[in-house]
Amino acid sequence: MVRRLPAIVWIVVVLVLIDQITKAMIFASIAVYDSVTVIPGLLNFVHVRNEGVAFGLLNAVDLPYKPVLTAGLALLATAGIGLYYTQLQPDERLARLGLSGILAGALGNLIDRLQHGYVLDFVDVHWGDWHFWAFNVADAAISIGAVLVFADLLLVKRHVPDSV
Repeated sequence: MVRRLPAIVWIVVVLVLIDQITKAMIFASIAVYDSVTVIPGLLNFVHVRNEGVAFGLLNAVDLPYKPVLTAGLALLATAGIGLYYTQLQPDERLARLGLSGILAGALGNLIDRLQHGYVLDFVDVHWGDWHFWAFNVADAAISIGAVLVFADLLLVKRHVPDSV
């Protein structure tokens, strides 16, 4: 039974596992708001908690039941991604691959929200005083997946009937 699962399912499972394992490692080894230099002047591992949504939106907003709200939004987004995935044709491989990354990322961050009430972000890319938003494996999977979906939409030619 396990061998019959499509490759896309395995991709989602592996990405979610990598996301959760890396977050557990950071959680266990770096105190909140501390950082460890990985590549001086370029990359740190940090321990920050995103209580908001994408890119820290709503992070500083104090709302009653904010963890429930953000988890609900993540659950709706995950369901929407899953529904969209079912509408893809078998030959839309690039879009399927991209959506599997988006789905894996959404699930990884949803697990955090349900378990902790926030998402643990730990990759801090910086140059001088400029810092990109801290992110995690799930966020990277979502970003790469989105690029693949857009590439499929823009670059892959499908048979379109000639105009009459």
